[in-house]
Amino acid sequence: MAAPSLLNWRRVSSFTGPVPRARHGHRAVAIRELMIIFGGGNEGIADELHVYNTVTNQWFLPAVRGDIPPGCAAHGFVCDGTRILVFGGMVEYGRYSNELYELQASRWLWKKVKPHPPSSGLPPCPRLGHSFSLYGNKCYLFGGLANESEDSNNNVPRYLNDFYELELQHGSGVVGWSIPVTKGIVPSPRESHTAVIYCRRDSGSPKMYVFGGMCGARLDDLWQLDLETMSWSKPETKGTVPLPRSLHTASVIGNKMYVFGGWVPHKGENIETSPHDCEWRCTSSFSYLNLDTAEWTTLVSDSQEDKKNSRPRPRAGHCAVAIGTRLYFWSGRDGYKKALNSQVCCKDLWYLDTEKPPAPSQVQLIKATTNSFHVKWDEVPTVEGYLLQLNTDLPYQAATSDSSVSPNIQGVRMDPHRQGSNSIIPNSISDTMNSAKSEHTAMKGTSVKNKLDIKASTDSGAILHSSLAANASNHNSSVVDMLRKSEGPHTSADIGVLSSCLDLRTVIPETSVSSTVSSAQTMVTQQTIKTESSSTNGAVVKDETSLTTFSTKSEVDETCALPAAKISRVETRAAATPFSKETTSNPVAAVKAGERQWCDVGIFKNNTALVSQFYLLPKGKQSISKIGNADVPDYSLLKKQDLVPGTGYRFRVAAINGCGIGPFSKISEFKTCIPGFPGAPSAVRISKNVEGIHLSWEPPTSPSGNILEYSAYLAIRTAQIQDNPSQLVFMRIYCGLKTSCVVTAGQLANAHIDYTSRPAIVFRISAKNEKGYGPATQVRWLQGNNKKAPLN
Repeated sequence: MAAPSLLNWRRVSSFTGPVPRARHGHRAVAIRELMIIFGGGNEGIADELHVYNTVTNQWFLPAVRGDIPPGCAAHGFVCDGTRILVFGGMVEYGRYSNELYELQASRWLWKKVKPHPPSSGLPPCPRLGHSFSLYGNKCYLFGGLANESEDSNNNVPRYLNDFYELELQHGSGVVGWSIPVTKGIVPSPRESHTAVIYCRRDSGSPKMYVFGGMCGARLDDLWQLDLETMSWSKPETKGTVPLPRSLHTASVIGNKMYVFGGWVPHKGENIETSPHDCEWRCTSSFSYLNLDTAEWTTLVSDSQEDKKNSRPRPRAGHCAVAIGTRLYFWSGRDGYKKALNSQVCCKDLWYLDTEKPPAPSQVQLIKATTNSFHVKWDEVPTVEGYLLQLNTDLPYQAATSDSSVSPNIQGVRMDPHRQGSNSIIPNSISDTMNSAKSEHTAMKGTSVKNKLDIKASTDSGAILHSSLAANASNHNSSVVDMLRKSEGPHTSADIGVLSSCLDLRTVIPETSVSSTVSSAQTMVTQQTIKTESSSTNGAVVKDETSLTTFSTKSEVDETCALPAAKISRVETRAAATPFSKETTSNPVAAVKAGERQWCDVGIFKNNTALVSQFYLLPKGKQSISKIGNADVPDYSLLKKQDLVPGTGYRFRVAAINGCGIGPFSKISEFKTCIPGFPGAPSAVRISKNVEGIHLSWEPPTSPSGNILEYSAYLAIRTAQIQDNPSQLVFMRIYCGLKTSCVVTAGQLANAHIDYTSRPAIVFRISAKNEKGYGPATQVRWLQGNNKKAPLN
């Protein structure tokens, strides 16, 4: 975590959608990038469910249905995957609840659930201000405040320290309550405390940590419950313990519990002598407890004044949500106006990055041309941008183009909540993404029909009987991912353009092809055909029983663009030197002696970039070493250099957030194409039919002459893959002029399921003109989690 003076709080502005009214006593959870808020009070108890999208900066009110619960405040609120559980809380002044509701957020469907009571003892009584924490398939309820009076207008408070366990059913529903028998001294009764659950990586014993709360006076004690032995203890801590407080928040990110805000004693008051008569106030103090070392660290103390409005003002009864390594805080009350007898609620939303972002995935190639790359990488949650860099073996020279062009953004103090539309994927992949409101998310130009029950036949395609082996290599596919809804019967395809311009004309003499499985495998093993690809070496034969192997190096992306012109025109052998070198991640921008300087391509808001130039830094400057507290180069003043045809470039990318720039990704190597070869086929479609599947595509957008033929390949499972997971073996399943083919059920029975990301069957399609074959388009057809029978 950054030093206290370097905390980079950001206030989110320019909302869209219906912003909820300010409140306190509400609760919030996160589902991926969504912050979901329920309940709370301010001039009445709120009963709406509000959702804030942290990526688009949009508030919305989902159309909920089912057993919609009444509004409540100071309730329990936990998230298990995409379902949310609500327990208890105050439903009106003096009247508390012990009802349990479940929300299926994938359908916005509420359901009232009735757990079985404990085998011995009573179920939890109605209460508010309790803690309700989830770990595995169990929720843990501790403490709270009950009303001893049957008359809701006559509130007789009773502080609780009872402890319950609620067992959940998988996916939906609950089993029932139980009362675990605990050891050790039980924490004193309290309400408005916090409880978090943390499990050390080197220890399989999860522990629940209870901090603070209210029991007539505010508390500052820390308790630990080992959930395996059910033993309570008070860990000895180091550092400065935060002031006694209630109505604060505690959030776990990594091995740290971040405590923010709450009610604390007023300055100068001696709470030890008069805890009940003490004046209390809200605070904006911020600390964390290292749960591995039990050491407190103060990030913002109670004595630090904020005259610049650079961080959230004091508050209590707010909500806090961790999304990735970012903490969001919303609303809460900041005081009490005695003259008006009313609360004063905050309306603001803040976030704070608690650590630098992790390294993104390797840069992946979408499309290569003679003088540009369209690249992508996997999104990193809650970042403000990405720094993309490259280097090459070519000597750097001043660019001849106009240097007035600026990168996507000039600085890094960008507001990710003001971003515009998503990056446009080029026509070689798709034109745009379909709306997320559809039954399943798919790519425009990619038609996926309902899944059929296809049984594998034993025709000529099913010639291999090797066991299925997961391809564990780090060959990040050059794809544009398409989400697959887990509840629907649909399948999806991931599509990308292979970086390697494989010379698919290279063949093995037909006399060397055997009709037996073992001979075919031996043939591939013995004749290793090298190309200039950083990720592939292999051989292609004409008939379906022949195999092609593509070996992927673990540190190099599977998709490096190469000029096919550099591959010799040989019909019986292939001669070329592999272009790739083993590369490793370099987390710092400094250049070692003898290495090429890393140059900035720019800082990008989204996770795609069209690269045709890069910036030349002044002599002696190695690149941006840190962001946020250092000057960012003014790219408009730097010289630029164009990419040139037939040249290899190494890429790496790092994510940026309020803490600075994170580590760089592993290095990928791509090569620009040489003019004259066809581009990759585009707009691949996969649909089911009675024979198997129908595979179709559009001609290359830049054919560079007449297309003579297309070839389609299927990755198949072999013993070779099992022995060497870094090597994919492909079988040609089509060669001809048509832009479609049928892949039979028998052929699909041989398909290798690639588990490098989501399970998928891999196809490759390439086009050939007078000069030869151009780059291939790779298609990953998502298969869900069924490892046994693809397509079933």
